[in-house]
Amino acid sequence: MQAVQITEHGDTDVIEYDEYPDPDVGRDEVLVDVKAAALNHLDIWTRRGMPGLDLEMPHIPGSDGAGIVEDVGDGVTRFEVGDRVALSAGVGDLRMDDPTLDPRYHIIGEHVPGIHAEYAAISADNLIPVPDDVDWTVAASSCLVFQTAWRMLIERAELEASESVLVLGASGGVGHAALQIADHAGAEVYATGSTEAKLEYAKDHGADHVCNYETENFADWVREETGGRGVDVVVEHVGAPTWQDSLASLTKGGRLVTCGGTAGGNPETDIPRIFWNQLEIIGSTMATPEQVDDVMELVWDGTFEPAIREELPMSESARAHEIIENREGFGKVVVRPDSELQ
Repeated sequence: MQAVQITEHGDTDVIEYDEYPDPDVGRDEVLVDVKAAALNHLDIWTRRGMPGLDLEMPHIPGSDGAGIVEDVGDGVTRFEVGDRVALSAGVGDLRMDDPTLDPRYHIIGEHVPGIHAEYAAISADNLIPVPDDVDWTVAASSCLVFQTAWRMLIERAELEASESVLVLGASGGVGHAALQIADHAGAEVYATGSTEAKLEYAKDHGADHVCNYETENFADWVREETGGRGVDVVVEHVGAPTWQDSLASLTKGGRLVTCGGTAGGNPETDIPRIFWNQLEIIGSTMATPEQVDDVMELVWDGTFEPAIREELPMSESARAHEIIENREGFGKVVVRPDSELQ
């Protein structure tokens, strides 16, 4: 089969689309004929290399994708050949109340081979059914960001309808999902973006107030918009460049919920502000299977929709990485096996 492969950690020149051995299907696995897949910032970090990430090379990336069941292992009862499925990439002990807290928790595409290939052998526990009327592009690009944003806001921050939320980078992957979820929950939504087009997208998808962070300090803007109060919740996934202003945007007793630091993972922090204003700093990673089911039902019925910035053949995956790294446009970048486009 053909597969996207990272041959070593580095820049986009380490990405190849070439022959790779066909996957063997284990007893509890499903062979997926991949119809479409999508990129996340996670793919950029995995390609570049991170402390503690020890991968066997070449490595197939990809934590988002969807396709048709081609074969099933002897122990699989949930799926049959011909079923439509999408990947939910978090792997934890399902006997735990919260598998994301499993010390061995890991992510398909980051720690183990992913789904950016013509075929992928995936544990049945990591697949979810896709309705017949859902487009492959939607099915392939939704699961990681929507489950992440849902857990952040609904489960971890326990957002209530009467509250206010600031979503940073509201047109990015997690950002555009969080924007829609916060609006759906009935919150007052504040959003930031770097261009007028991104701000218009944010307004069209749930933002009540928008700020161009390239021309205005968003913490000052939030304070002005809220009469000096601040917001109840900040959705933070940028990291070092925005951390201090994110804290400054919160009201007393507010919650900052973070799922990553795409622009820097070790920010300076304001301890006096945290204790004096009694702020909560909440970490969040992926979601439980039940939470995935809850949010994906709302994707499948059209309540939530992924923004797609570009669709490319998998052979152009290096270009797909560049689009995300260079912050070109907004939304998800989808890649499809070249054989699907012929």
